[in-house]
Amino acid sequence: MARTLYDKIWDEHVVHTEDDGTTILYIDRHVIHEVTSPQAFEGLRQAGRKVWRISSIVATADHNTPTTGWENGLDGIADPISKEQIVTLDTNIKEYGAAAYFPFLSKRQGICHVIAPENGAALPGMTLVCGDSHTSTMGAMGALAHGIGTSEVEHVMATQTLLAKKAKNMLIKVEGTLSKGCSGKDIVLAIIGKIGTAGGTGYTIEFAGSAIRALSMEGRMTVC
Repeated sequence: MARTLYDKIWDEHVVHTEDDGTTILYIDRHVIHEVTSPQAFEGLRQAGRKVWRISSIVATADHNTPTTGWENGLDGIADPISKEQIVTLDTNIKEYGAAAYFPFLSKRQGICHVIAPENGAALPGMTLVCGDSHTSTMGAMGALAHGIGTSEVEHVMATQTLLAKKAKNMLIKVEGTLSKGCSGKDIVLAIIGKIGTAGGTGYTIEFAGSAIRALSMEGRMTVC
């Protein structure tokens, strides 16, 4: 029986499936940042657990980093809570480790969904999670990528797996040539306009068609 890309990636990462469909899914790559990781690291610390596979973790300072004032270092972060989260990430990575870490002021630090592909951390066929709802951006690389909650961040750190139920398949084909001035954002807004903001609930969407194939990788990331 023919399988979608989603079917193939899912099937290759199943550890165990219960009768009700609840599945233990192996996770290849875990991208973390300073907002949803502190509670997860603290949970590991209190339970006396280690990170199961340090080589899976790519970390960066993201949401709380300012775009100006870098010449002032950490003092350039005006909000004390934001600063504390950046410092806490540094502390946790020093204690637990990571395959790659791009801290605040690093030349390669940035939006986690952008720098992971830039640095070769998001690859076709991977299962990839991050404690952020925009993680599906990296689905553009042919990965099964999606956001998870903070308790799940800890679970993946501790076990390298995620409890999940398989979604349904949805194929969206976009054919033709975009008009001048139109981009991937226009495509996805048009799709949302047709299926609604909740139109993808319960599904994993795969995009196809000549208009999708003609997009740059940045355009495909925008769609995803």
